[in-house]
Amino acid sequence: MIKRLSGYRFMWMMVLFDLPTGTKKERKRAHGFRMFLLDQGFEMSQFSVYVRFVGDRSNTKPFARKIEAAAPANGKVSILMFTDKQFSDIINIRNREKSKPASEPEQILLF
Repeated sequence: MIKRLSGYRFMWMMVLFDLPTGTKKERKRAHGFRMFLLDQGFEMSQFSVYVRFVGDRSNTKPFARKIEAAAPANGKVSILMFTDKQFSDIINIRNREKSKPASEPEQILLF
């Protein structure tokens, strides 16, 4: 028997940021932060919005600590956490057309 786990148990993390890019040094820091997020398994949703499926709620704190440590000194970084079910309810509108939410990772199946 295959049992599908509840979408209310799994978590997503969204990182939103507004970093200064006025100087070459600031652009390098902002680029470095983007690369850090990609290295951590995040995907770009919009230019300054990155999302990642983190699994169980207990995985959110370690990721949040890593992001806090990597955040540039100037600018603003926000971290949002929400359930897989909430993520599946996202409405995306591109060119005035609704589109499906970003592809979800394969759910863990228990046998």
